[in-house]
Amino acid sequence: MPSSVTIVTLIRKRLSSKGFSQIRHFSVISPKKSPENEQNPETEAPIHEDIFKSGQKLGSFRVGDSTFYTLIDNFAKTGDFISLEKVFSQMKRERRVFTENNFILVFKAYGKAKKPMKALDLFDKMWVEYQCRPTVRSFNSVINVVIQEGFLHKALDFYTSIIIQEKRVSPNVLTYNLILKVLCRLQLIDKAIETLREMPFKKCTPDVFTYCTLMDGLCKEDRINEAVCLLDEMQVEGCFPNAPTFNVLINGLCKKGDLSRASKVIDNMFLKGCVPNAVTYNTLIHGLCLKGKLDKAVSLLDKMVSDKCLPNDITYSTLINGLVKQGRANDAASMLISLEERGLKTNQYVYSTLISGLFKEGKPEKAMNLWKEMIKKECKPNIIVYGTLIDGLCKEMKPNEAKDIVLEMEKIGCKANAFIYSSLIKGFFKKGDTDKALEIWKEAKSQSYGQNDVCYSVVIHGLCNNGKVKQAMEIWEDLSLKGYKPDVIVYSSLIHGLCNNGGIEESLKLFNQMICEGSGCEPDVVTYNILFDSFFKKGFVSRAVDLLNCMIDRGCDPDLVTCNIFLKNLEEGINVGEFLEELVVRLHKRKRVVGSAKIVEVMVGKYFVPKESIWEIVVRDVCKPKRVRVGIDKCWNDLYV
Repeated sequence: MPSSVTIVTLIRKRLSSKGFSQIRHFSVISPKKSPENEQNPETEAPIHEDIFKSGQKLGSFRVGDSTFYTLIDNFAKTGDFISLEKVFSQMKRERRVFTENNFILVFKAYGKAKKPMKALDLFDKMWVEYQCRPTVRSFNSVINVVIQEGFLHKALDFYTSIIIQEKRVSPNVLTYNLILKVLCRLQLIDKAIETLREMPFKKCTPDVFTYCTLMDGLCKEDRINEAVCLLDEMQVEGCFPNAPTFNVLINGLCKKGDLSRASKVIDNMFLKGCVPNAVTYNTLIHGLCLKGKLDKAVSLLDKMVSDKCLPNDITYSTLINGLVKQGRANDAASMLISLEERGLKTNQYVYSTLISGLFKEGKPEKAMNLWKEMIKKECKPNIIVYGTLIDGLCKEMKPNEAKDIVLEMEKIGCKANAFIYSSLIKGFFKKGDTDKALEIWKEAKSQSYGQNDVCYSVVIHGLCNNGKVKQAMEIWEDLSLKGYKPDVIVYSSLIHGLCNNGGIEESLKLFNQMICEGSGCEPDVVTYNILFDSFFKKGFVSRAVDLLNCMIDRGCDPDLVTCNIFLKNLEEGINVGEFLEELVVRLHKRKRVVGSAKIVEVMVGKYFVPKESIWEIVVRDVCKPKRVRVGIDKCWNDLYV
């Protein structure tokens, strides 16, 4: 028997020989990444056919099988599928034994490379070409790849074919969890429940992930009660819920606005010894913000800290967004300081929300100071923050400053988008600088954003408001030639512009074109109000009433502006109260609850006391059964308190 020194000497001689160039690619470095390959084209083949000729047979395996596995592992990690195919071909020629682990490595590589169809194809070849019977491990690997790429129907077909029809593989809990995810995403909730009921017959016990997936699907379909029942069922079955399970229910209840039941779920959570985590608190805070209960949300933040659950950037972002929506941008700015004092990094979304809120509240100086602070803190602004700042400056009649921001933005490689261009165009039109607005629009067209629907609408609306109806009509014709279908804003702007210039008949032509079948655009209450006002100014009372009938027939409800226009212009001798009551009845017959309630609101505001029958109609429509008195009290409180 040769000594170890002799073996080492032989290996060194072998490595220094000419034959080494033919076998060196059995290192774990991909041949594509080897610089030697670029210099020597003769070494392109990753495997030499003589490398395992002397491989010793050991049962089902031979010496060298582990090396093949290492090669497959390496090529899979680097995504070298060409070399993988060559390895598989070499193994097939040498009649090597293919193990399932070989294929699982490749399935994962296909997933990483976003090639789900390749994974499905290889799964079919496992037994036919490589005599390797797939188990549930291979099936789960493949279906997971398919699901991750969003091929949900394909995943469902794959499951139906392999598991249900051909019964080639026995599913396990993971299989069911994956298919339940697919069914829930496809909104096939009833089918998902059936699948859950099948699991015990397949000797698979549902786990916490199974229930959590199905509960999430039920909540998203607004079937909260069934999700709560499922929580009770899983506990009866001995499957104890964890924090994510409770969070799913809490999230569903909060989105529905049922905060009282959400708090009961949290009580249940504590009883089961499950401690709420940051996601739990964030979900509750978000729910309180949606309901406008900001003070309770801030109190919950304090409780979160006292329970030793550290708030994160999502917690503060949610609160800041809620405060801004309620017009409390100053409080939100204080919250931002608190966030930074805790060492948490502020993201662009938070800055964008705050800057937008400060501009809306008429505090442009504070908004600009916040922008400067953001730059100082090296929080690199993105296109959203730039768009918010530019839009705010334009609304403050400072489009030139906004244009300077655009130039700064473009210097760092951030290109303006359609929203930014439309903000600039609106800003210059608002300032009365029509020429500059059109110049910006031409610039937008050169960047291909001029064809954007929003930009076209803004330009036409701006021209009409500035009395440039002729130019607006020219752009309108340009739109028609290019096959563009104008939206309701464009139509309303042109109708308004024509009415202001005395072209009421032309505006009616546009209106008729708008309501024609195939226009793809339906007039809204603003469009009708423009025409109502124009008709009354011309003394066309009967035409205004006819148009009102048309409006109701087409499913558009009158608003407060509509009612005020008619009340102001109706001829003397007409009983206004009866006119409005008739509108209520007509809307009620069409089950238009909101519209009829608005008319009654106008009547009370103008001191026209509705008849009892009218009150009964509105109250029955608006209020839920057994809560009529509460509804009446609320109505009176809203009107007079």
